[in-house]
Amino acid sequence: MTALQEERTTDDLKALAERAGRELEDASALEILQWAADTFGNRFCVTSSMEDAVVAHLASRALPGVDVVFLDTGYHFPETIGTRDAVEAVMDVNVITLTPRQTVAEQDAEYGPKLHDRDPDLCCALRKVRPLEEGLKGYLAWATGLRRDESETRANTPVVGWDEKRGKVKISPIAKWSQEDVQTYVTEHGVLTNPLLMDGYASVGCAPCTRRVLEGEDARAGRWAGRSKTECGLHG
Repeated sequence: MTALQEERTTDDLKALAERAGRELEDASALEILQWAADTFGNRFCVTSSMEDAVVAHLASRALPGVDVVFLDTGYHFPETIGTRDAVEAVMDVNVITLTPRQTVAEQDAEYGPKLHDRDPDLCCALRKVRPLEEGLKGYLAWATGLRRDESETRANTPVVGWDEKRGKVKISPIAKWSQEDVQTYVTEHGVLTNPLLMDGYASVGCAPCTRRVLEGEDARAGRWAGRSKTECGLHG
């Protein structure tokens, strides 16, 4: 165990994240994840929506058996759950499934049915944000699959940054990648992807709030279509 895997102050971690963001800007995705593995060891995890398993695959090369955290909101497409199960079966990772405090039925009983239609921010908070905050408590750093080309809101994503809300180092190793880069990696390494990506979906979230994208739309246009909402709250 390195010193950085032990408890560090928030200021130490923030300074580390900001320095690494500058120093690793031109590093490859695998180099960024190798830095994370060497720095944080088992206090580092990957989060995955199971849209694809690219970051999980990359992380498993840097840290075999790495924890891959998946949020089972209760609203996922069957294809997404199937992708999670396949990733767990064939990759050198440890899939950890987080669930909300309430089942969908329990949430419906307390808040009324289809909360996602009436108050999607609250629904995301209950079924995504809060479970993730609980699930990340044992880690000092987490990795995401955020890319700068996905939307305007993600255009300035650092490869390593500071998650102020959670007090953790946030790593986005493929931030600089394009969709073509993702596809090239998938093809070269035979990485699992969600079947919905071959059926008109460019970004896969909960079934009630996700639609296929139209020609010319950005990858996030199919999420919460018709609303100003573009993020679930996990990333801002």
